[in-house]
Amino acid sequence: MPERKRTVLFICTGNSCRSQMAEAILRHVAGDKFEALSGGTHPAGVVQPIAIRALEKMGVPTDGLESKHLDQFADYPVNIAITVCDNASAECPSWLAADIKVHWGLPDPTFHAGDEDEREAFCTEIAERILKRVTRLATIRFDQFSKAKLSEILNSLADL
Repeated sequence: MPERKRTVLFICTGNSCRSQMAEAILRHVAGDKFEALSGGTHPAGVVQPIAIRALEKMGVPTDGLESKHLDQFADYPVNIAITVCDNASAECPSWLAADIKVHWGLPDPTFHAGDEDEREAFCTEIAERILKRVTRLATIRFDQFSKAKLSEILNSLADL
């Protein structure tokens, strides 16, 4: 019997790069197993072009991506909330009632030093790290572990 579809919410400050890439990559890799969402504590209102280009290079669809405020998910049943930036982790609202909250800190390609090509290359590196993490996430048999063990497993993916 297949496992039920779980909702994963990726959280970042601006919801313009890292969390957008994570949402798109999880949807691409395991959209049949997960509902992938993203939101920001202070959304930028735009998805960064370097994030779009990095995803397109990887063959990940980018249609439907938009910068959203985390408040949009206040009453949404979230199974796993994953912060991908340190600021969002510190600001993550107490009302967010996710079953499991984890932190996968990643540097922000938007503020990476260098010219546009260097920033885009760095963004692609971050997208590839996200791909490793969500690919591993997609293999977890959630029904076989306690909530505490799942939290431990999901947190360990930050090391990939």
